[in-house]
Amino acid sequence: MRADARKNHDHLLAVADAVITEQGADASLRDIARRAGVGLATLFRHFPTREALLEALLRDGFDELTARAAELETTSPPEEALVAWLRDFVACAHNYRGVTAAMMTAIEDPQSALHASCEAMRSAGTRLLARAQAEGVARTDIDGTDLFALAGSLAWLHDQPALAPRADRLFGVVVNAILTKSGVASAGEG
Repeated sequence: MRADARKNHDHLLAVADAVITEQGADASLRDIARRAGVGLATLFRHFPTREALLEALLRDGFDELTARAAELETTSPPEEALVAWLRDFVACAHNYRGVTAAMMTAIEDPQSALHASCEAMRSAGTRLLARAQAEGVARTDIDGTDLFALAGSLAWLHDQPALAPRADRLFGVVVNAILTKSGVASAGEG
């Protein structure tokens, strides 16, 4: 990509980040283009779909979550690694209100621009869950898809103004439901 095109691309991403942080994942693409000082056609030249724009915004965060899972696998006990990764997942998804629905749709659609990033993130969480299960500190009747759904629901809670005050307590409830008695001690830490 040419230097001027890269600069425009990065500027569009910075503006989109600000607008989507303010308004949520369903923010107007026209508003993003207007605030960036470009036409809608220019935005679409860089990001042909809303999902492509979300993927560009979320890719770094999702890649960090995937790398964080790998780090946690080698540096933390299984239950602590799983809880820390879930907390990081919720924080990442909460940065962009409303993105949880797009993530849940993308994970099932291999054609989605978000699919590869979501799949890598789900696989990372699945590895942490499997490690905790192998150590006997997590339930064995859930899988990575269940974990991804639970993590998505925890992120969704933060997006709901009426439920946000309950989100941290409910995080603990969900974590305590995932961990077995021997893993529960770590769940309340935060």
